[in-house]
Amino acid sequence: MTYRQARWEEPDIWDLAPIRTGDSPPAIPGIPEKLRRKEHIRWPELSEQEVMRHYTRLSQMNFGVDSGSYPLGSCTMKYNPKVSEMLARRKHAVELHPYQPESTAQGALELFWRLERILTKVTGMPEVSLQAAAGAHGEYASLLMVRAYFRDRGEAEKRTEVLLPDTAHGTNPASAAMAGYTTREIPSRDGCVDLPALKAAVSEKTACFMLTNPNTAGLFESEILDIAETVHGVGGMLYYDGANLNAIMGITSPGRMGFDVAHLNLHKTFATPHGGGGPGAGVLAAGETLAPYLPVPRIVKQGRKYHLDYDRPKSIGKIKTAYGNFGLDLRAYAFALTHGEEGLKHVARRSVLNSNYTALHLGKFLPRPFRTLVKHEFVLSGSPLKELGLRTADLAKRLLDEGVHAPTEYFPSIVDEALMVELPETESKRELDHYIAAFERAIHDTPENLRSAPHATSVRRVDEVRAARQPLLTWRDLRAAAGKAQTP
Repeated sequence: MTYRQARWEEPDIWDLAPIRTGDSPPAIPGIPEKLRRKEHIRWPELSEQEVMRHYTRLSQMNFGVDSGSYPLGSCTMKYNPKVSEMLARRKHAVELHPYQPESTAQGALELFWRLERILTKVTGMPEVSLQAAAGAHGEYASLLMVRAYFRDRGEAEKRTEVLLPDTAHGTNPASAAMAGYTTREIPSRDGCVDLPALKAAVSEKTACFMLTNPNTAGLFESEILDIAETVHGVGGMLYYDGANLNAIMGITSPGRMGFDVAHLNLHKTFATPHGGGGPGAGVLAAGETLAPYLPVPRIVKQGRKYHLDYDRPKSIGKIKTAYGNFGLDLRAYAFALTHGEEGLKHVARRSVLNSNYTALHLGKFLPRPFRTLVKHEFVLSGSPLKELGLRTADLAKRLLDEGVHAPTEYFPSIVDEALMVELPETESKRELDHYIAAFERAIHDTPENLRSAPHATSVRRVDEVRAARQPLLTWRDLRAAAGKAQTP
């Protein structure tokens, strides 16, 4: 019996059979005609329990920081404390509106202001803005500030070049191009900037040198003061990519190294949600030279009140509709207060300890192309796998069968068949040992098993080139693809 055949007013409706595909729900007496659905509705033959189990199983197919370690080098995928999540989901936080009067948002403005003060100490720079939406947005805004500075000096036409190390994040040259600059690559020597090559490259054309320290090979640029002097010697600016701040937080700072402007990723260093295309939170920090060019509005404190200040004549203007990302900034503020100054130093020290411990053990299975002592991450070369007809991607997919996430693959590009590993400070020694054991089992498996991995995941090996060029992003895409597959 279907709902169509049953009388809705029967007292024991639980005895009714499930709705069949294509059936409509019963007409319930008392619903006004204007509220009734006119179109035909298709109901699946599923109970609430079955639906819940379906979506729960789907959630368990995903891998995240709550499932296990996430060793993506240069991404600092650390655990997000649930106390921060609870704070960010409170009514007073989620119901804030960016356009409500300042007088009704004093608590939020004070939190922004206090977080900026904390980050001035972390970066060693006098001025900070939370405006940037994420890392690449911060890169772009930083270069706009550099361009505005040279425009005020009458040098914009000749300062046309941005220098980049060959280990730079891919967003660096993209941001430079978007800001109207040409780029020039500086080679590495033993994983770090080749200082003689940099000295030969700088000129009156140099607007900026974009650098990460520690760099993407996990190495600290020990000649950073000479690098800063070289760039400043020709009148250029030094930009700090803050993706790897986790290794030096509280120990040293971009300001102490001589950087003029920096961006930070709160969704990396300060344990706010990260990945999956979710919300990011960037930070812009500037030294005295570039501070006047930070975007507006700026948050200022006048007596006991906080205000959004737009009166900054040299500012590059607004770069975002609303100020910052309050939910993520709140989480970062909680993380900073929970740790305190000494705790943030411990975060850096523990991240370096985790990295070196893991590198020592994984280095037994694959060669490490650079010096032994690293910071928060390290690089392995999967080049020996090629002798077996394998690639780094094969090992990475085999790791999935061990229930762990693969490291970053094929970056930095200066390393053949690169694997970049970062297990942040939130991972225990037990978890590090578990990952090392999984890595050993994976790399010692047969070439046939590595070549066909993964075997235990919900989705087997995919055609990654096709997935990138012909992504199926909606259910309509999937349905169309399924239709094509069934066509003879």
